[in-house]
Amino acid sequence: MGMAVVRDQRAMIQIVDMRKVYKMGDVEVHALRGVSVKITKGEMLAVMGPSGSGKSTMMDILGCLSKPTSGAYFLDNVEIGKVGDNHLAEIRNKKIGFVFQSFNLLPRMSAIHNVELPLIYAGMGRRERRRRSMESLESVGLGDRAHHKSNELSGGQVQRVAIARALVTHPAIIMADEPTGNLDSKTSVEIMELFEKLHHEGNTIVMVTHEPDIAGHCQRIIRLRDGEIESDEWIKPMTPLAREVHGDIPLTASPALSFADDD
Repeated sequence: MGMAVVRDQRAMIQIVDMRKVYKMGDVEVHALRGVSVKITKGEMLAVMGPSGSGKSTMMDILGCLSKPTSGAYFLDNVEIGKVGDNHLAEIRNKKIGFVFQSFNLLPRMSAIHNVELPLIYAGMGRRERRRRSMESLESVGLGDRAHHKSNELSGGQVQRVAIARALVTHPAIIMADEPTGNLDSKTSVEIMELFEKLHHEGNTIVMVTHEPDIAGHCQRIIRLRDGEIESDEWIKPMTPLAREVHGDIPLTASPALSFADDD
């Protein structure tokens, strides 16, 4: 019998002793080796680490795209490992907004149509769908570009459309995987300022990045190496809820000033 998991109701995300093993032919690859993390509502954190460290695997599991081999994952008090695939897809669509490095927009569709796609899948009526999509585009500063096709927009604008699409379902958490990876440095700063604005408005954001200056926009940085947590540091002040859950952890220097991450 495994140990009983002590559930912390105050955490929006809690993973306990999470392990992920992939079989590649006769070889077992241990992508995650007993990772435990709590994330509270309203946190903005970066997950860093070299290639093969387990950060993409961890994001896939947090995003309900795959399940751990062992260990527990609670999202908003639901134990994800015990949920069937149909219910899992429903949780993913309602609770999580994804932003990827490759924007994954349909190029010949208007910005507003791209944004409303998750609401179409959710079966929402057209009028409410349009209203929500417009509101979401306005929140990322693109209200005036709603009817432009995505192939008529700049890279930064396209990523803003992708962020608006992630926000439109009012998700509990935004998962961003290298969201500035395809953007020049000026545009990257603008996109990170947008993420900071969304964070200040109360959104919970988890971001995978290998760029220290991008991670420096977050409050907290978790570094993985060889499937284990190497460090978990706060570089900006905690919210009162985070302090209650994590304890009062001293701030460390921003990674952009300390050292570059190897990828």
